[in-house]
Amino acid sequence: MQIVVFGAGSLGSLIGGLLADAHDVTLVGREPHVSAVQEQGLEITGEIEATTWPVADTIAPDSAELAIVTVKSYDTGEAARALRATAPDAVLSLQNGLGNEERLSKTLDATVIAGTCTYGARLVEAGVVECTGVGTVAVGSKAGGRSAAADRIGTAFREVGIETTVATDMPRRLWEKLAVNAGINAITALARVENGALAEEPASNSATRAAVETARVARENGIGLADSHVTDTLNAVIESTAPNRSSMYQDLEAGRQTEIDAVNYPALLRSV
Repeated sequence: MQIVVFGAGSLGSLIGGLLADAHDVTLVGREPHVSAVQEQGLEITGEIEATTWPVADTIAPDSAELAIVTVKSYDTGEAARALRATAPDAVLSLQNGLGNEERLSKTLDATVIAGTCTYGARLVEAGVVECTGVGTVAVGSKAGGRSAAADRIGTAFREVGIETTVATDMPRRLWEKLAVNAGINAITALARVENGALAEEPASNSATRAAVETARVARENGIGLADSHVTDTLNAVIESTAPNRSSMYQDLEAGRQTEIDAVNYPALLRSV
């Protein structure tokens, strides 16, 4: 499959690098990362060790069957505009927050697929991405139900060993992911702590309250998401990613804009 990964930072580089083992992959990112991949390939370290050779560029290619969007949520509009010339058949969002799929659909004449990903990734340096945790991917129609495009994407991911579920309940999965992110990201960023610190008081109470509040708003929007399920999932993620620094914590440390609007505000806005 001809694939473009738009937003080749940490997660985009990891997923794109893994897909490059069996597919024609172009990573669209920034310098100096792009030049490093062009010259020496993409080195994957950590829980997965490999060197792959995707194409790398700062602009999107002229065509692709699949575009995987991994930019920050506030750059979704820019990504959609940049991908118009590529004219992909399908677009998969592996982003944080709600509403990314709708923004992509407004601009692109393509089948837009929702996705979640629990792989942990950290861009160590130009040309090197660390897998900080092997996870799973779920893809499916943004409205729920079956999708032929999601089936094709699931097959492409599984061909390179990425454990992938083609799901019919993506709306619920997106809210579940939002609840976990709301419970982890902002609190770890504000307290400057690793994820594992949320297993203990006083941080654990704040994390649980944020996740449960998101689940409440999900139910008000017609998504069946039980408090007990959300707290169990939150605690499992905290345990499995204990040494990790959340993406929001990493952004704050680096002086970058955070995704607070996409992760913590959607639940608030949709409850009004």
